[in-house]
Amino acid sequence: MIPWTLIDSAKLPGQGELRLKRRGSEFSIMLGTNELMNSRLSGSEEALATLACATLREAPQPQVLIGGLGMGFTLRAALEVLGPGARVELAELVPEVVAWAKGPMAEVFAGCLDDPRVSVTVTDVGAAIAAAPARYDAILLDVDNGPEGLTIPANDGLYSDAGLHVARQALRPGGVLAVWSQGPDRRFTQRLRQAGFSVEEKMVRAHKGRSGARHVIWLAARR
Repeated sequence: MIPWTLIDSAKLPGQGELRLKRRGSEFSIMLGTNELMNSRLSGSEEALATLACATLREAPQPQVLIGGLGMGFTLRAALEVLGPGARVELAELVPEVVAWAKGPMAEVFAGCLDDPRVSVTVTDVGAAIAAAPARYDAILLDVDNGPEGLTIPANDGLYSDAGLHVARQALRPGGVLAVWSQGPDRRFTQRLRQAGFSVEEKMVRAHKGRSGARHVIWLAARR
């Protein structure tokens, strides 16, 4: 079996370290012993985008914010759904992740960062949300393994009552907040409803096929 090779690492604000590893054509991003993402598992990340952007296909100039660059699966899927007038803002907190996308993982990203509809900013997605009242038709969050601050403890604020209120204010009427999670969280569903969202909870496959692990995507529409 081909061994894993460490390509690079990146310090996270506050604590922790991301590690980019490669085995043949396969990539993995690790946080400690947790694998945050793998280039062979893209099904649920793509579903995050296709479900959230489904109603925006015919919109003339939809504005979409994606929190977390990852391996680009969510971004690529969003671009496939959205029309030529769309604008997709990508907020990534860790500059090394952007460098990995343009360097060792360029094949995985397949040029999506060069799409003229895309702008990438190295920033906290929470700050991007707070700075843009009534700006977005969709906000997609894939910055943790669920509605808690795994990668960055401060991300807890994104999923709190106050954080959800700010996200709701950043959406246009009918806009959608979509959140990826490794598993269900009943209390988070309740918080979304209490914050003024109409909520759907979707179970999707980590793989594109019909077997394997299931992940959760919340689709929360601003009422």
